Amino acid sequence: MTTQTNLPLGRFKVLDLTRVRSGPTAVRQLADWGAAVIKIEQPTQPGQTIGLGGPRHGPDFQNLHRNKRSLSLNLKEPAGLEIFKRLVEQADVVVENYRPEVKFRLGIDYESLKPLNPGLVYASISGFGQSGPYSDLPGYDQVAQGLGGLMSITGLPGQGPVRAGIPVADLTAGLYAAIGILVALLERQVSGEGQWLHTSLLQAQVAMLDFQAARWLMEADLPQQAGNYHPTSVPTGLYPTSDGHINLAVAGSEIYGRFCRVIGREEWLAEAKFATPEARYENRAEMNQAITDITLTRSSAEWTRLFNEAGVPCGPVNSIDQTLADPQVKHLGLAQPVNHPVLGWIELLGQAVQLERTPFRMRSATPEQGQHTAEILAELGLDRDQIDELRERGAI
Repeated sequence: MTTQTNLPLGRFKVLDLTRVRSGPTAVRQLADWGAAVIKIEQPTQPGQTIGLGGPRHGPDFQNLHRNKRSLSLNLKEPAGLEIFKRLVEQADVVVENYRPEVKFRLGIDYESLKPLNPGLVYASISGFGQSGPYSDLPGYDQVAQGLGGLMSITGLPGQGPVRAGIPVADLTAGLYAAIGILVALLERQVSGEGQWLHTSLLQAQVAMLDFQAARWLMEADLPQQAGNYHPTSVPTGLYPTSDGHINLAVAGSEIYGRFCRVIGREEWLAEAKFATPEARYENRAEMNQAITDITLTRSSAEWTRLFNEAGVPCGPVNSIDQTLADPQVKHLGLAQPVNHPVLGWIELLGQAVQLERTPFRMRSATPEQGQHTAEILAELGLDRDQIDELRERGAI
């Protein structure tokens, strides 16, 4: 199990048992920053259909599993399990997102692996937590969005619950797990010991409620749907123009003064119902309608230019193709090319953080299933005959 890069995480070796999205999101963070990741996949069975992760050559799968190697390994076969344990002896991190009981059934839980490698950092992601009344239930992003409160505050007032347009619970659970892994690796430098860490879609979703949850916890103020307007800051939200919509963010007295001057309503600075943040919040419906009457008189481009020139945060509402074609997005390099052995040159989303001295690199495309099986087993010291025997036994 060789170290592949001189990137920031190049000295760490990761075994990836994850599927679908939350787990792969966590491992992608490690792989993108240079960790030597082995994606362990069940050998293909006759008549096998497309799995929960979607088509292997589809955009979702390709975006999640780049910068890894793939090992075909059957953990239900004793020989396959033995290979996995040999890899664990050399690994720094194991990541899994099975239902909580599966790892125990397979004998690959943290306590079972710890004697093989006391420094092992073992990360688990589940739907609802490793224990508790919901722990054995299957986890799904939209279920977590609903249970975790997000759908109750998303959408237009009165329209009923609305899911977010991206899998918020899945993605943030993966990011929280990646943070936990990095923290555990840093702690290991002091203690010399690994540990088990775990998160869930539900934990991540509730944590992402952030100030909305704090409103309830501290003040018993129950957040409601606010549509495209900010729930507490007025005026901040989506406003129609003569040819589309713009987003405006008017926070603080200084920006509010600039805003009033741009729209020609300087009298609002002294008018009692609009002069203070509290008054604007109480009279938000009237204020938003008055602003709408004004923004409808010009185009989105005109308003965006006028507000930004005055120092008032404002921007257009792009479709995804427009976003990826935006000059600032292109300048930041968020779409990165990679050469796939079957698909040819494709573009995938890169990282959202830039390290100036050791930047992220899209080193390799998502591997084909089991593409590196022979290579990885040879690194463990197995010869061709031993590898062929494992294949005949259905272990790889």
